[in-house]
Amino acid sequence: MKKKSNKDNPLLAAGLVGMLGFQVALCIFLGYLGGKYVAERFNMTGWIVGGVLIGLAVGIISAILVIMKVMGGSDG
Repeated sequence: MKKKSNKDNPLLAAGLVGMLGFQVALCIFLGYLGGKYVAERFNMTGWIVGGVLIGLAVGIISAILVIMKVMGGSDG
């Protein structure tokens, strides 16, 4: 009989999905705040959208890095 590994736990998968969603949302929010700060400080328009897009890109990259770390050496 094959022993189950810790990676087969459905609660671990659910927690990972929840954490990734929170992480991307937090990066987008921080990008929004940064863009809003730059727009107000230097009286430039369009930085809010740029900050949100930069936050989205950072969030996606960090989510990919977390998934790669969790998957580790698995081939699946």
